[in-house]
Amino acid sequence: MEKFRKLTSTVMPLDRVNVDTDQIIPKQFLKRIERTGYEDFLFFDWRKDPAFELNNPRYQGARILVAAKNFGCGSSREHAAWALSDYGFRCVIAPSFADIFHSNAGKNGILLVTLPEEQVQTLLDRAANRDGYTLTVSLEENAIRDAEGFETSFAIDPFRRDCLLEGLDDIGLTLRHAEALDKFEKQHDAAFWVRPRTEGVANA
Repeated sequence: MEKFRKLTSTVMPLDRVNVDTDQIIPKQFLKRIERTGYEDFLFFDWRKDPAFELNNPRYQGARILVAAKNFGCGSSREHAAWALSDYGFRCVIAPSFADIFHSNAGKNGILLVTLPEEQVQTLLDRAANRDGYTLTVSLEENAIRDAEGFETSFAIDPFRRDCLLEGLDDIGLTLRHAEALDKFEKQHDAAFWVRPRTEGVANA
C-alpha cells in the first residue's frame, strides 16, 4: 500500500448527501474476482450524465474528493474503496462517513478527513467555482490548507494514521511480525511435532 504523507492536488466537488456504495460502484461489477481495474466503473450510473463532475475536464487528475455528509453509506462492499483508489483518489473530505466504509477506505490507502459542514461547504464552493482549485493535505501535520488562506486541522485515529503514514494494510501489519511468527512456529513444531514410528516397518 502506498504511503500517505502529504498530498497536493486539484479537488473534485461532489455536493450530494448520502452518497452510497451502490452509486460508488454498482452491483453488476461485484462479480469480478480481481481487486483492481474498477476505475472505469466508479460512479458508473452518474457518469452517463455528461454534466456529472467526473466527466468535467477541469477535474481530471483530481486526487482529492470533497463530498457532503454521510459519504459511503449503504452496503459494506469493499469494492467502493477499490474503485475510488483505482481511479486515483487518495483523500476524501466530508462532514461524516459511514463506519464500514471508513474502515474499508483506510485499509486501501485512502485518507478520510472529517470536517465541520461549514468548512466542507467552503471547499465545495471553491472547487465548484474556481478552475484548478487545489488543496494540500498533510497527514504528518494533520492539516489542510489552500492558497487562499483556508487552513484547518483534523483528527484521526492514531492507529489508522500510523498505518497510512507507513503504507501498511492488514497484510503489511502481519508481516511486521514475521520474525516473531517464524520463531513461534519453530517453537510450536519442536514442542508438539511427533516423529512417525519406523520400528518394525522394514521387516513388515
